[in-house]
Amino acid sequence: MAKQRTRIVSVVNEKGGVGKTVTVLNLAAALSLRGKNILVVDMDPQLNTTKGLGFTSDENDLSVYDVIKPDNPVSADSVISNTSWEHLDLLPSHIDLSGIEIELANELGRENRLKDALKPFSGQYDFVLLDTPPSLSLLTVNVLAFAREILIPCQTHPYAYSALDELLETISIIKEEINPKIEVMGIVATFFDQRTRVSKKILEDLRSDIRFKQKVFNTVIRINTTIAESAYYNRPVVFFRRSSTGATDYLALADEILGEI
Repeated sequence: MAKQRTRIVSVVNEKGGVGKTVTVLNLAAALSLRGKNILVVDMDPQLNTTKGLGFTSDENDLSVYDVIKPDNPVSADSVISNTSWEHLDLLPSHIDLSGIEIELANELGRENRLKDALKPFSGQYDFVLLDTPPSLSLLTVNVLAFAREILIPCQTHPYAYSALDELLETISIIKEEINPKIEVMGIVATFFDQRTRVSKKILEDLRSDIRFKQKVFNTVIRINTTIAESAYYNRPVVFFRRSSTGATDYLALADEILGEI
């Protein structure tokens, strides 16, 4: 496959429950429907992204853990798998990833393990989308050392909105000390419920706050039960029910990222 410019995008939020994994899964699927070649990298030991793309994790399965572990790591090309959908590949997670921080504690360059492992493969894809744990762990630092762009899902809830300051401060530190090339691509409002005043107020605050407003996507991910239903069946919503609000929103986000709307 010919080399191409790859956009390496980390989907990050240190707060849980904001739609991070849902965004990785469904944005990746939406971009694949637009004909883009996508690699999803699941760096969360909870492996919800792995399950969401139809993969189970048995004890002996190879995963991203085997790619970045300190002893006898394997090449990423032996671990990357095709999913059931065209243009969409996965580097799966594993529960063993939860102990990698201890295993890498004395390793030089431990924050660059993922970057070093995936650098030869990124040119095969239009996008590499990386899911992260909801914490600033060594796993998250590895993702941010590799990524060039950060996509921040922000639940339209006061707690999620107030946590943005701390997240942006973390990103600033990473940019200064580890990866000067990383930039915030944008903030996408998630779980938006137009029936509630608080949801509408948080969206209004995001779009008017001088610190964020230039980074907030026009696309809003509305609260939609079909997204949860599709997760139950381990299928991205755009493949589960194309006519749903969830599918419509993630396809619109994909188009906005591609500069087509």
